[in-house]
Amino acid sequence: MRMVLGLVLHSSHQDRLVEASGTLTGVQLEVVAYDQEKEIRPKVKAMLRRVHLDGMILGLVPYDACRDFLPPDLPLSVTRYTTLELTLTIGRALRQGWAPGPISIDTFDRSIVEDVTSALGMRSDEIACLPYAADTSYDQIIDFHQKFQQENPGGYVITVRSEVTRRLGEKVRLLNVAPLKSSVRAELHELVLRIQSQRARELSFAAGIFSVVGFDKDSNLDRARVGLLNMLLNTPEFADAWVDNRGRRGVVVLAHRALFNDVTQNWSSLPVVGTAHTNLGLRVAAGFGIGSSARKCVVLAEKAAAQAEQYGAPCGCLMDEDGLMVGPLRPGATPLSFTYREHGADLEKLARKAGLSAATISRLAAVDRKLAGKPLSPGDLADALCITDPSGRRLIRKLIASGLAVQRGSAQVNRKGRPTNLYQLTIAATISDT
Repeated sequence: MRMVLGLVLHSSHQDRLVEASGTLTGVQLEVVAYDQEKEIRPKVKAMLRRVHLDGMILGLVPYDACRDFLPPDLPLSVTRYTTLELTLTIGRALRQGWAPGPISIDTFDRSIVEDVTSALGMRSDEIACLPYAADTSYDQIIDFHQKFQQENPGGYVITVRSEVTRRLGEKVRLLNVAPLKSSVRAELHELVLRIQSQRARELSFAAGIFSVVGFDKDSNLDRARVGLLNMLLNTPEFADAWVDNRGRRGVVVLAHRALFNDVTQNWSSLPVVGTAHTNLGLRVAAGFGIGSSARKCVVLAEKAAAQAEQYGAPCGCLMDEDGLMVGPLRPGATPLSFTYREHGADLEKLARKAGLSAATISRLAAVDRKLAGKPLSPGDLADALCITDPSGRRLIRKLIASGLAVQRGSAQVNRKGRPTNLYQLTIAATISDT
């Protein structure tokens, strides 16, 4: 299957980076080239409207310019300049007969600058570094370079930013850092492999068992099972699935994992059991199994269905090969909740304001108290509540909209990939203030 990748870059680097992609096969590149930062947002929005992307590769500046409207499930690779680019740029300066210092450097991480300059035996007091920050303007970067060069005559500038090159190039000695084709090629291949891995994961096998609950007479049970079977066969979401009887009161559905992700709205709800209850008058317990083989998936699905029967209402459960049980998945789209005996009037009022259950707010308040003000990512929240990552992201958005969470920067867990936004919960503080 052909893969479509978005590539967002400065126009001065377009030929170099497009040439770097020449070794990729089965990939179509959609290039967004810009001359000024103000062009990034409208051009990226136009690209997203024009074509469906399987992934995107872009630098820190374009990422910060359009991160708020990028699809949350779009695989990204956010490129950074590395030790090799800085080393080669300093090597160019030495080859031109320039002294090892003084040098003012922007955009590179401070740790990279320290590693390179110390390895080259350069004096630390002759090196100034201004690391990348989203809120640093061009005027501030240029002021940083100009002040350092005035205080250290005879030095030169190393910059990543084309605007800095344009405005300072004729005033001071300056070298512009160019991305290496090998680095871009590695980033592209890594992104392609990541997308292929995600596709393979979505196409992995899964099974669902739908059991009719609450029928004593065989004739009624047979009629109920046949009705459930026909309903699933005529459900558009199961058009690509294999649906058949499973025992006297059950129906088995075998399909790719991606199909079940859609049917359960990323494992947050299960509308189909509500449809069976409304249209057929049946209470259905559903179980989903994700394992390494078809047989294993069916066994896990049967165990999950048995667990779903214990809840006394139409719902479903998911069980994976590690024994993790997720549920109940109820007909509505309410996120998975946790039940506590007492909530209190303040907590109940806060839950209504946020559009969440009191049990969920209670659990979130416990997580907030445990964190003691430390920020967390949507994935961390999902792990704490034993829900899926997409459910964690949806929950964070609800908390932000109701004033129960605020953004607190971002974290780059790995050098490659999308930086993760961090959030601070304010639930415990809000409850104590009411």
